[in-house]
Amino acid sequence: MLLRLPNFFIIGAPKSGTTALYDTIKQHPDIYMSPIKEPRFFIFEGEPKAASGPASGHFRRTSVWKPLDYALLFAGVKQQRAIGEASPIYLRTPLAAKRIRKNMPQSRIIAVLRQPAERAYSNYTFLSQHHVEPARTFEEAIAHEETRIQEGWLSWFHSKQGGYYHAQLSVYYDLFPREQIRIYLYEDWRDDPRSMLRDLFGFLEVDENFIPEIKRSNVTRLSKNIRFHGWAMHPERLDRRAPFLPLIARRAVMFALRRIDSTFNLTPPPPLDPDIRARLTADYRGDILKLQDLIGRDLSHWLKT
Repeated sequence: MLLRLPNFFIIGAPKSGTTALYDTIKQHPDIYMSPIKEPRFFIFEGEPKAASGPASGHFRRTSVWKPLDYALLFAGVKQQRAIGEASPIYLRTPLAAKRIRKNMPQSRIIAVLRQPAERAYSNYTFLSQHHVEPARTFEEAIAHEETRIQEGWLSWFHSKQGGYYHAQLSVYYDLFPREQIRIYLYEDWRDDPRSMLRDLFGFLEVDENFIPEIKRSNVTRLSKNIRFHGWAMHPERLDRRAPFLPLIARRAVMFALRRIDSTFNLTPPPPLDPDIRARLTADYRGDILKLQDLIGRDLSHWLKT
């Protein structure tokens, strides 16, 4: 069996709409997306090394590092012209850029970038939603970030560091021709997704006129009651606690719990404190100014506080 491998990669940035973009573009009949959205294959050379901090076990279990396993993700490719995957961690990992360049030098590279202070806060609230962020406040998480980096925590927990896009993207611009790289802003996706998709489809050389359903995926909402949310999201708990109930009854209970959880227990996170945003944006200012020259986009609105 002759397997085809990816010819484009969505490399990030995390919490900038990559999941929604993945869910939307995979509807295109000429595009095949890996059934595992984030295989993370190109950040590894051999078996993943042990990481410190929360969620390290989950990271290892959900990463694809064996070449055959990665190749089999694309066994379902038929006549699609554009074959891709979306691993936002690639933006943060120079090794990924080098391995993609070595193995697939003709690949197209796609990134969606978000105002870095807002992205850092969204990253923090996302981790809090999943109850793996130990810091009780965003400021506390930022204050502990250098210690986390030194201790080898996953880059998921480097909320502030993840926003220095110029340093991260420069590696890709050094390795790939500019015409193989397409950079979008989070605002493009938020405000005019149809135009962005038309441009993206043209970049991938597939039918630009295809109109998919616009997906809004992976939206962060925080739970008022963590225990209730845990029950709603883990139906296997009811299976263990109430095996005497018929399966259809257990599923009805779980459906009701999820509706209650979604309607009454989950709430959007509070907005980012303006003072914290201003301080972080001041730290990012130099990188933002260099980034706008690199990608040819006016980013002055990112600097406003």
